[in-house]
Amino acid sequence: MPAMNYGLEGKVAVVTGGSRGIGLQLAKTLLEQKAKVVICGRKKEGLDAAVSSLGGGGSVLAVQAHIAKEEEVDALFAGVIEKFGRVDILINNVGMNLITPSVADADFSTWQKIIESNLNGTFLCSRKAARIMRDQKYGKIMSISSIAGRKAAPAMGIYGIAKAGIEMLTRVLAVELAPYNVQVNAVAPGMVRTDFSKPFWSNSDIHDQVVKTIPLGRIAEIMDVVHPALFLCSDAAGFITGQVVLVDGGATA
Repeated sequence: MPAMNYGLEGKVAVVTGGSRGIGLQLAKTLLEQKAKVVICGRKKEGLDAAVSSLGGGGSVLAVQAHIAKEEEVDALFAGVIEKFGRVDILINNVGMNLITPSVADADFSTWQKIIESNLNGTFLCSRKAARIMRDQKYGKIMSISSIAGRKAAPAMGIYGIAKAGIEMLTRVLAVELAPYNVQVNAVAPGMVRTDFSKPFWSNSDIHDQVVKTIPLGRIAEIMDVVHPALFLCSDAAGFITGQVVLVDGGATA
């Protein structure tokens, strides 16, 4: 596939969960687009390895932060402003899932853990970025959702509820921030070939069952998610807000 230019040169982008998987590839592609990139994660060793692999020099900042903790989110964005002076793009990429029983049988601690990482973290980061972008009169907030937020799936009920919450958060923020020239959107992939979903796609029976539901005949690769995400972060998407782009090979069609 030929290189694409999203017009992101000089933009300051924050990617949560940027030390691996989709987040790391987003960070890498943003750097290739000549953006300045901030990644965060909970584990220092993961961040150090990511920075080493990115090789972005002064265009990269890594911050250890748990995005579901308000004080750590505040410190994350304070560090971004101190180094780069502004925030043009926030990509809410952090997500976690556990194979869970039915909601009726789930422990409250499991519910809290999944909601905290997926929904609460997205809220705290989006709220902080929104305040900065509102003052700038410019910004893009883009979240990674999931088709699990659209359709109930076995063993993924709480995860789906959290992702559905992210979609409504996207629409609410889009309306609230529209007067300030801030666009808020999301992409919702189906199964993507990452370590995050490896327990599912590495099982041939599960993989084949999923592929049967996808008209394009395969699961998504990471770049299938990165390209639409970066388009939504670009000025080419300046009149698109409050939308969730399904990246599912036609599965929900």
